[in-house]
Formats: sequence, C-alpha cells, structure tokens
Amino acid sequence: MALIAALFCLAATALALAETKSLKGVALIIGQSNYLHIAALPNPANDARDMAKMLTDLGFDARNVTDRDAAKLKRDLERFVEDAEGADVAFIYYSGHGIEAGGENYLVPVDADVSSLKDAGQALVPMSSVMDELKKTVPVTIMLLDACRTNPFPPDAVVRRAPTASAEPIGAGGLEPVRGAKALGNTPATDASLGSVVGFAAEPGRPALDGAAGENSPYAAALLRHLAAMKGTEFGLVMRMVTEEVYLDTKARQRPWVNESLRRLLYFGVAPPEPTGDDGLITGERRQLLLTISDLPDPQRAQVEMASLQDGVPLDALYGVLRALGTDKIPEDPTDLQKVLDAQAERLKKMMSERAALRTDDPEIKRLVASADKAIGQGAMVAARKFLDDAVGRVEQNSGAVDETEELIRQKRIADAAIYAKRADAAALVFDYKSAANDYAKAFSLVEKWDDKLRWNYKNQEAEALNSHGYATGDLDALQHAIEAYRVILNFIPNGEQNRDWAITRNNMAVVLQTIGERETETAHLEEAARILSDSLVVFEREKDDRNWAAAQNNLANVLLKIGERESDPKRLNDAVAAMRATLEKRPRDKLPLDWAASQNNLGLALYALSQRDPAGEHLKDAEAAYRLALEEYTREKAPVEWAMVENNLGNTLVTLGIQLNDKAKINEAADAFRAALKVRTRETFPVSWATSRLNLGNALSGVARFDMGTSSLEEAATAYDDALTVFTRQRFPMDWASAQNNLGSIYQTLGQRTRDAAQLEQSAEAFQAARQVYVRRKFPQDWAMSYYNLGNTLQLLGGVTDKPERYSEAVNAYGNALREYKRETNPRQWALAQAGLGSTLHWLSMSNADPKTLQASIAARRAALEVLTMETAPIDWANAQNGIGMSLLNLGNIERTGKYLDEAEAAFTATLKVFTRESQPMQWAFEQNNLGDIHWNRANYGGGKAEYLKAIEFFENAKQGFTEAGFTIPIPLTNQKIDLVKKQIAKK
Repeated sequence: MALIAALFCLAATALALAETKSLKGVALIIGQSNYLHIAALPNPANDARDMAKMLTDLGFDARNVTDRDAAKLKRDLERFVEDAEGADVAFIYYSGHGIEAGGENYLVPVDADVSSLKDAGQALVPMSSVMDELKKTVPVTIMLLDACRTNPFPPDAVVRRAPTASAEPIGAGGLEPVRGAKALGNTPATDASLGSVVGFAAEPGRPALDGAAGENSPYAAALLRHLAAMKGTEFGLVMRMVTEEVYLDTKARQRPWVNESLRRLLYFGVAPPEPTGDDGLITGERRQLLLTISDLPDPQRAQVEMASLQDGVPLDALYGVLRALGTDKIPEDPTDLQKVLDAQAERLKKMMSERAALRTDDPEIKRLVASADKAIGQGAMVAARKFLDDAVGRVEQNSGAVDETEELIRQKRIADAAIYAKRADAAALVFDYKSAANDYAKAFSLVEKWDDKLRWNYKNQEAEALNSHGYATGDLDALQHAIEAYRVILNFIPNGEQNRDWAITRNNMAVVLQTIGERETETAHLEEAARILSDSLVVFEREKDDRNWAAAQNNLANVLLKIGERESDPKRLNDAVAAMRATLEKRPRDKLPLDWAASQNNLGLALYALSQRDPAGEHLKDAEAAYRLALEEYTREKAPVEWAMVENNLGNTLVTLGIQLNDKAKINEAADAFRAALKVRTRETFPVSWATSRLNLGNALSGVARFDMGTSSLEEAATAYDDALTVFTRQRFPMDWASAQNNLGSIYQTLGQRTRDAAQLEQSAEAFQAARQVYVRRKFPQDWAMSYYNLGNTLQLLGGVTDKPERYSEAVNAYGNALREYKRETNPRQWALAQAGLGSTLHWLSMSNADPKTLQASIAARRAALEVLTMETAPIDWANAQNGIGMSLLNLGNIERTGKYLDEAEAAFTATLKVFTRESQPMQWAFEQNNLGDIHWNRANYGGGKAEYLKAIEFFENAKQGFTEAGFTIPIPLTNQKIDLVKKQIAKK
C-alpha cells in the first residue's frame, strides 16, 4: 500500500498544536454505466477512471471497478473492507444509479431490474452495512456518492428489503442522509474511529445531473478540480469548494451536500501538481471565491441567481463581482444590492458582446485578453485585472512602433483602445469607477479621429462610469463631468438631429441630473431631468423603440415622484402614477413577468404617495390592488426578496387604509403582511429591511391599539420601534444599539430637565431601561451599572417635576444597583458619581419626610464621593458635591433647630467658589452667593445680631447681580423677598 502524509489537529482546541504521522490510505472507485435493464448512464465509467487516477496521484492505493453486477459489486466491497483493515483512511467513490427507500440508501448494480426491488437486501447493495463495517476497523471513512440521479424504476415501484418485509416507496429525489452519520461534537470517543465523511452529489431528496455524454458529471468534475487543493487545505474546506463549484457549474440547479462527523481536522499533504501560470492564478482565486460563496446567506444567493438568469450573465462572474466588493461591503438592503447586481450585470453583458470586436495582431496580448475573459467567467476578478494590466503594459510598450501607414495606425489605435476599455470594464466590475472612467477616456482619445461609432461608445461608457462614481461617493464633480461627457456625445450628432441616439444620450443625462437633484433642496435639476425625459419619449415613440421608451417612461415616473413628494400640489404625483401605468403597457405580463411585477410595485409606491394627499382613500385601494398583482409573480418561492419587499409595501397601505376606514381587520392584515416579510427580512441577513419592517409592524400595532383599552399592542409596538432603532441609528450590532438607546435617554433627560416635561423624562427612563435589554449584568456589568446610574438621574429629576417622593425612592434603588458593580477599587470615578447622585436624591427625599437620618445619609454619600472627586481632577463634580453637602447641613440644622452645622455648611459653600467663579460660572456663583446669604440669615436668627443680617443682604444682592449677568432671572423675585424679610427683621430689632 502507498503512504499518504496527513496531519490531524484536535478540532476542539484553539492551540496551534498538531501531531503529524504518515497515514495509509486505500480507495475503491466504482463506475456503473452499462445498465442492462434500466436507463444506461454515459458518464460514470469516465468519472471512475479519472477519479482513480487522481486518488492514485494523491497517494492512495486506489482500485477502479466498472459495470459490476450485484454479486461482483458485493464482493468488491467485501474485499475492500478486508483490505482496508489496518489502513488509516478508507475512501469510496461511487458513480451510477442509487435509490432511497425506508431510510436506507441502495447502490444499484448493472443487472438490476424491477424484480430486484422485491429483495433489495440481496439484489441491490445497502450502503449502511458497508459504512458500519468500515467504521469498525478504519479511523477515517470517506464515501462520495455521485448517485443522486433520477429514480430509474417506475414511479409507483416499491422496495422490500426482504421478500417478507414491508413495502417502502422509492424516494422521489435521489438519496437521503446516511443513517448514523451524525455530528460527534465533544462526546468522548468510545472506539478508535475518528469519524466519517459522506458526500452526496446533490442535497437530500434532490436529483443530480449526469453531465454531457462523454464528459464528467458536474460532481466528478468539481472533485477532480479541487481535491488536488488538499495539500495544505483542510478536507472540509475542500468539500465546500466542491459544493460551490457544482452550484456554479450547474447554474444553481444542483448543490452537493456533505455529512461530516470527523473528530479531527483532516489534511492531505501529497497532491498532484497544481496549475501554474495564468490557470494557476485563476484557480487559486476561484477557490477563495467558492469559500466566499459558501458563507453567503440564501436570500442573497437568490438575488444573485435571479440577476444572472434575468440578465443572461454568468453566475460565477456576478459572485466574483461581489467578492471584489468585499463581503463586509455587500449592501444589506436588498434594493441596494439589486442596484449593484443590475449595474454590474449590464457591464458584463457589454463585455461579452464586444469580444468579437477586439482585434490585435500581438499574440501576447491575445493570450492575456483570453486569460482575462476566462478569469472573468470564473469569477476571478483580481486575476482578470492583472492580465489586462499586463496587456495594457504591452500596448504601451508597442505604441510608439505603430507608424507605418494610416490604416495600420487606425487599426492599432482601435486595438489599443479596446485594451484600455477592457481594463476599464474590469475596473468597473470591482467598483473602481474612477479608474474605469480614466481608461474609457483614454480609449476615447485613441479612437476619436478613427472610428465614429467607437468614439461614441467609449465616451458614453466614460459618462456612465463617472455617474456611477458620483452616485457611490457623492462626488458632485464626477456627476458634472458625466453631464459634460454626454454633451460631448450630443455634439457628434450631425446638424443637431433629434434621432434615437440623441434621445438615448439625453435619457442618460437625465438620470445624472436626477441623482444631483435628489441631493439638493431645490428642484431645478429634477425639473430639467423631467423635461429631457419627456423629449426623449417623443423620439422613442416615433422610432417605435418600446424597450427604451419603457425605460425612459420609468425614469420619468421616478423623477415626477421625487418632485411631487416635495410639493403640496398633487399634480406631479398624479403624473407619476400615469407614467407608471404607461410603463406597464410596454411590459406585458406574458413576456416580461418580473419586469411587469416590478412596475406594479412601483405603481403601488406612486399611488401610496398620492394617497397621502387624498383623505378619501381611493388611491390606497388602487395601491393595494397593484401590490397584490405584483405578488402574483413575486412569490416567496420564486423571488423571496422581492416578495418580502412587496409584502412590506402592501402592509403600509393596509395600515393607512385601516386607520382611515376604522377597520381593525385591515390593520391586523397589515401586521400579518409585515410578519410575513420578516420571515425573509431577517435581522441577520437584511438588517436595514428588517428594521424597516419592524418599524412598520410597530405602526400597525399602534393602529391596533386604537381598538382596545389594553396595553399589549402598544407594548409590542414599542418593542418593534426599539428593534428598528438598532439599524436606524446606523448601528449594526446590539451593543451599538444599546449605546444609542443610552444616548437617546440622556437627550430626553436633558430636555425634560430644562422644560420640566415629565413625559420626556418618562421617555428617558424607558430608553435607559431598553438599553438594559442588551446590557445584562452577567455579560456587560459596567454598562448595566451605567444604565442604572443614568436611570437614577432621570428618576431624581422626575421626583422634582412631578412632586412624587416615590420617584426619589426609585432613584435610590437605581443608584444602589449601579453601586453593586461600581466599586471604589475598580471604578473610582463612576463609584464617586453614583455616591454623589445617591446623596443628591436622599437630600430631596428628606424634603418630603423631614427625616434627619435621610439627610445624614445624604451627607455621608457626598463626603464619600469627595474621597475620589477632587478639585484638581473633577472640579465641577467636586464643587457640586460640596454644594450638596452645604445644602444638606443647612437643612439638617433647620430640622434639628440648631445652628451647629452652619460653620460646616458655610465652609462647603465657600469651597465651591474656587470653581464657581463669577467670570466662568456666573449662574452657579450666584446660587452659592444665595446659599451663603442663607447661612448668615440663619446665623442671625440664632442670635448672631445685625451684622449677620447685613451680611445676608450683601450676599443676596450679589446673587441678584449674578443671576442678571447669567441671564437667568427666575430666582430674582424670590431673592428680593428674602431681602425684604431680612430688612423687616432688622427693623424689628
């Protein structure tokens, strides 16, 4: 037996430790083509031959058998089980017919017929027993089954494992997962087995394709291409590459499935030579593309598949475009993703259509361009750009030598321009529109005096690239340059003729003007775009160009909608509706069903916008009808993303209708529509769309609340709004959402404090409480404490605004929770601020219960805060705490009817003046002057005499001046009253 070098790493550890040893591998390859009594298969023999060679090259002791009857096939498998004893890896590849019945998968020998189904255990070959025997003696078992083909027996045939056994129907769509192949997880091994891998050519219950006669099946072809990558690549990743290779090769019709239960990671170290040169670059990048595809969620796959099908461009190339964009930059909103796919699909179509126009006599350039085309077809965009960079380099090397004749120069310039244009196409495919525009401009300059058609084409492509760059980046200069480019094109038209080319160019210019206009407060550019599009429609109608007419009409409708949304007069909205209806006439349902559905959805949007000006609800009903028509083509199975979008739009219309008609059923139906949309618009896959539908669901639930006196609908609506905030604050993760909630709570706290609006303070409290939905103590103890500290501040303010002492008690509890995590040793500043907040709350609580113990607790809390808050490190917080201590001491003396605390209080108030100066903090300085006036007034009342009264008046007068200087005059009348009272007391003396 040959040896293969393999590496096993513990899958459950993150340590970079591995044990290495040479492993013995055996392989059995079975190809069943020439069936005697059922449909023959042309390719399994080819598949088996090629797989045997590849596995031998990989280091396996491989045996290939073909066209085996039941007896021989069973003997082959029994012999293989015997030979595998002592081996480390056993590998079986089967290509041929296979069926499933009663939970068992059967391999079908070439001599099988319908009668074989009566005793399947003998006449067919059950797989489970083979796997069970191998797992007893071989640490790693790999079985790859290219047998998920269509059932070869009559549709109503049944299978009996033995003549006396019960009958079982044959699975309709191929093989099913192998019994007993389940993930091992972290369970301890009870035997020497390291697990098994069972791979199917298609997903469970789905048939696989056999491929063109004389070639390999898609599954075999993918295995042959990528198993060689096992040198240094873990086997599971290789099988993911195989899965996505088949998916791309079959245009999404087939996707293999792997049931892997390995306890360790498996690597193969001996591999046949990898492709080199251009093919090596393409293959390497394609493998990375396949792994990227495997991580994409199904809704995004569905959008890419639909774009490929509708636009007739390779699925591989579209996925390559998304990989070039970067998975973290793929638009999360399905509408934005569709725009990207549509634009890049159009570029791909143009590149494919212009291949024949590329002419060059340089063999190296021909090779590089051919490699670039191949790379684009394989989704290897980085490699494609490299080949085209090299081609442009070659062009630039040779450009000076082309001077023999004018015709040769012409041909050379045209050929060189095509290379620049090709590189521009590749740049645009990876969203480098600025580079693309520069290369199109270079191509234009090369052909400008040589070829009228090409100069038009390249200048037009330059304009489109500039528009795309401006749209993506907000670069107004790029958009203006795009308009200038279109004006250059218009100058190519002889005698200013208003022909089809004139109308197409003007239509494209209008699209740029619309982009500019949407970003401006004025509508001048939108109005200009509408005029241009109207003029273009006249030409397209005259030329009987229905396709371009419908496109221009659709653009005009969008422009009118944007203008109409800004105007009080509904005329433009009515015009937009009319334009949408006109577009539908050129997009017949029987010929363009998806375009027709898209136009129905757009019509619904225009009608809904118009309904905002129509209290009667007539347009809402029409909008509802348009959406329901769109849903007849946009089904969840055929177009899940679009289906969810229309469900969402329908829900908006139903909510408004229900409110207008006071119809609870309509609103409940709207809620159901939003919930349906959310089955596709998941938070994980489409966060922006998810948030939109959650927000709209909140609106529906708010409408439902009109019809009952309970709070359940309102509470659910509040939850939906909170969910939407996770995205609408432009935060992508829950922590960011909680931070936004915390900040929102702070805003409402400040507003409520300044306006004494209890409702806004209540909103603040709710926001802080919402933040704790994420800030749970176990996971985020510090943030949990912060939310309680902020809540305490809000509740303290609520106590003052509402004059409800219980809110102070709630605030005390909130600060207490914060201090469960805020410790002086680990969080000194936060601990001190929470102590200060607690002291302030206890002070105000004492005003309602006149309890000296509460005041003493307040003083103690603030003094604790001052152990950390110093004038040097936290001057404002330090001064506020000093002021609070002075206030509490003053009140404590009043409750106890004693002047013994006045000196301490005076010292505290005086200390604050080190921070609250008249120049820097005039209002706070004025309050401290007022407080010091109270000290002297109290001291006078406790026998201090006239001098203390006069001192009190002096401080009160200072306070009035400070309030005036600060522009805060509210306390001045009260201060005047104090002065009058002090003067009266002096007069009595």
